[in-house]
Amino acid sequence: MAGGASNDDDGMISGINVTPLVDVTLVLLIIFMVTAKMIVSQGMPMDLPKAASGQDIQTVFSVELSADGKTMVDSKKVADDDAVSGLAKAAKAKNKDIRAVIRADKKVEHGRVIHVLDLLNRAGISKVAFGVQQATPGETTAKPASSDG
Repeated sequence: MAGGASNDDDGMISGINVTPLVDVTLVLLIIFMVTAKMIVSQGMPMDLPKAASGQDIQTVFSVELSADGKTMVDSKKVADDDAVSGLAKAAKAKNKDIRAVIRADKKVEHGRVIHVLDLLNRAGISKVAFGVQQATPGETTAKPASSDG
């Protein structure tokens, strides 16, 4: 009988079973998603620029620390570094997706910058960037630490 479906039992595979392929693909996808999240969380947080369209505008909370001890928030002088906390909480209440930029003079103590960073973190602002100037070609950006001993 020609043309009918034959039931060959001689071991020949006449179709492809894609179920194992789908299973392996889904497992690989899950592994990729978990490891990608771990890789991103280990990296240095960066404030990357985004294009604004329509009503979507980035709000920036600017903190400037000068070498002589002055502190400015959004171009307004404040009494001291601890005043940043209240202003940061108020800014966070107005905009949940606020970003902070800390601009500190080279001579500002590291501890002071970390203190302001901690104040911003306590206020709930976790997206923080540091303002820098672009180095000219040939200019060194960091001086090596000298070890006298």
